Amino acid sequence: MSTLLQTIEKETGANPSVAIIWMHGLGADANDFVPMLHELDLRGLPAIRFVFPNADTMPVTINGGYVMRAWYDIVATDLGRQEDEAGLRASQAKVEALIEREKARGIPAERIILAGFSQGCAMTLQTGMRQKEKLAGLMCLSGYVPIADKAAAEHTPASLATPIFMVHGRMDPVIPVARAEQSRDLLKQLGYSVEWHDYPMQHSLCQEEVVHISAWLKKVLA
Repeated sequence: MSTLLQTIEKETGANPSVAIIWMHGLGADANDFVPMLHELDLRGLPAIRFVFPNADTMPVTINGGYVMRAWYDIVATDLGRQEDEAGLRASQAKVEALIEREKARGIPAERIILAGFSQGCAMTLQTGMRQKEKLAGLMCLSGYVPIADKAAAEHTPASLATPIFMVHGRMDPVIPVARAEQSRDLLKQLGYSVEWHDYPMQHSLCQEEVVHISAWLKKVLA
């Protein structure tokens, strides 16, 4: 197994009993969502360890082969065509190594949340749907289910008990909301419990979304 991904860690208190592994989008890095911790209302929650990993760097086809941080290659603007299955599975293994590290540090699977934006959201679903243990939740921001046919075949019975929070911008020019809605509908058809919100925004975040994230965290970590 390769070395663990580089991470930034922030703990909201001593001896955290919850871990949230939060993955950035294409071309961003581990710092991307650290400032958001100050916006979330975490009152009443146990101490949380936020783990923000850096994806490895790779040439990204759609960006002219420019090398940047990416969880997998993107070959075409039509995200459902020519998906980088090998890259997705390689990054899945690296995310699973971070899950195992949290378990080794004393946080059980059912108290671990996977979260991500855009490509990070795709990795949240790629990894979370294939876990052999229930996780505390999957927080899916402005993304989609990658290699959807394989996900439908490979999702585990244990993962069906993991609650999913899924949000998207109605004017998203990067990942059309229709793609996210297809993913939401697939998840529901498979038997997942999905809380869905959409907002009048593009490929970004908004204040209403932050409020909904805070409320969902309180619900699944109660």
